[in-house]
Amino acid sequence: EQGVDYFTIHAGVLLRYVPMTAKRLTGIVSRGGSIMAKWCLSHHKENFLFEHFREICEICAAYDVSLSLGDGLRPGSIQDANDEAQFSELHTLGELTKIAWEYDVQVMIEGPGHVP
Repeated sequence: EQGVDYFTIHAGVLLRYVPMTAKRLTGIVSRGGSIMAKWCLSHHKENFLFEHFREICEICAAYDVSLSLGDGLRPGSIQDANDEAQFSELHTLGELTKIAWEYDVQVMIEGPGHVP
């Protein structure tokens, strides 16, 4: 109600994707992605944003807030580009977009802008 247009959330960083980044040269370079990965590993639980995504969509719909789905597993170097972690997360973000559309919530999927 006070002018928030969109939220950026890292709902696509799933517990099972975190080990896929272990052999990366630059690891997880997204601040939000690294925080979420650390939370998942520390608590041995799935990403709470992913688990509660439908509830988040209900809130966004009620206040006409769009979602920016952050690419928390984006590569930080050409060496790490197009790996399993990146594409797994992008697939999940696509699925979350379809769910958000069920609630008439607009979505932006962030893309890896750090690598050509």
